Amino acid sequence: MNLRQFDLNLLLIFEALISECHVSRAADKVFLSQSAMSHALNRLREQLCDPILVRTEHGLQPTPRALAMVPKVRNALQLLQQSLSLNEEFDAAHSHRTFTIASTDFFEAVIFPELLSYLLQLAPNIAVEIEVIEQDASQNRLTNGEVDLVIGMDAEQTIPSHLICEHWIKESQVCLVANHNQQANQSLSLKQYLKLDHVVFFDVSQISVNPVDIWLEQQNKSRHHMARTVNYMAAARIVEKTNAVMTLPLHMAQLFERMLDVRIVKPPKGIPSINMTMVHHPLYSDDPAVSWLMKHIQTFTQSIDW
Repeated sequence: MNLRQFDLNLLLIFEALISECHVSRAADKVFLSQSAMSHALNRLREQLCDPILVRTEHGLQPTPRALAMVPKVRNALQLLQQSLSLNEEFDAAHSHRTFTIASTDFFEAVIFPELLSYLLQLAPNIAVEIEVIEQDASQNRLTNGEVDLVIGMDAEQTIPSHLICEHWIKESQVCLVANHNQQANQSLSLKQYLKLDHVVFFDVSQISVNPVDIWLEQQNKSRHHMARTVNYMAAARIVEKTNAVMTLPLHMAQLFERMLDVRIVKPPKGIPSINMTMVHHPLYSDDPAVSWLMKHIQTFTQSIDW
């Protein structure tokens, strides 16, 4: 279809109809009468050569083509709205914006609960959804505007060069062992560390080799991976039930020390710290809401009394 022949005003109508799957509610959403909405639906059907909505026993349901179109239409409408609103400030006090953050276990468990409380004091009507970082660093979802930020990835991990990657936080790493573990004292030498079995945590998005293993390889050494998990809690519970050790960020370890029958042990000298990042897409750099969110995440993180 030639874009010049398509009435772009119908895209707003289309999005409302698919969102509501109800002609009257869609009409209310875009401030049209029901008869005007019905007329617009007929025009959409004619121009797209597709029924768009089909009546079923469960009410109106979108056609496969409509479902395939809707994320792209929403993205286009969002871009247009952002272009028209470049000079507008984000009204945090009255916004009902839903933010989506793809994050690591560390951000979700250690930072997010208190961060959300802080954000809601400034913007009481917003919502924040957390999802797992995908293997491509959620690149496609950042591009489509379905994810606002990716937070917590190790700075050593490779991300597409066109994405904007900023420093977020630096965390030292410690070791965690069960309280009953008599093979580990208050600190571990490298020799003692290598004698233990290790539970190794990997993010779904993480590089294939753990940073600690890279550090060991540089010294022509290696450790025995007894288990590998993609969840810090699972790893910590394995440690609690065995004589294994895990290496993890300090504040995640402190969280588990309060929750489980485990204790923190000083790691061998030289264990690398983790530099975590905040990644966003340049397409949305001028979005006042995303800028507001990034600013307050950084402000909150810097204010934490650790």
